Amino acid sequence: MRINNVNLAEAGAFAEQVRRQPDLARKTKRVEGRWVFDQGRPQFSATLAYDQGERTVEADFAPFMGGGGLAPDPIQYCLYGLASCFGGTFVSVAAEKGVELRAVTVVAENRVDLSRALGLSDNPVVEQVSLTLRVEADADAAVLEDLEALARHRCPGVYCLTHPIPLETRVERVS
Repeated sequence: MRINNVNLAEAGAFAEQVRRQPDLARKTKRVEGRWVFDQGRPQFSATLAYDQGERTVEADFAPFMGGGGLAPDPIQYCLYGLASCFGGTFVSVAAEKGVELRAVTVVAENRVDLSRALGLSDNPVVEQVSLTLRVEADADAAVLEDLEALARHRCPGVYCLTHPIPLETRVERVS
């Protein structure tokens, strides 16, 4: 059964498997990208593999940050990831609750202070992030607000922004 383009049978089966074997909920995601040194090309490239194939994505800093503005910048990809994660979580929660949606648009915005990235201050880089859902549905406002709150609680992207997560960085010299 599909509601809102969400395969409820598949999602429900996975939830039941996790209920029986909680370790199945643990997954590892990995992206390996390369800096591109060729002038006239976006500065960063990665091939992302997924169940049905793979896709190459490119990023480039804006000219004022030393790039060519030839592709979306890294922060746009971050916002895209957040918007798609939050929107997907909202739509999935609505489907789980039996609420049919006709249209959903997600607007993700942030306000940044690049002075830290430029080595000129210790100001926080990201001053604010906002997410707005524009929803077309027969459900009343209270139902949509309940779905939004549940999506905010469940969304991995929102969790990453609102909870400290251990970060490990290192450099490996290769020959």
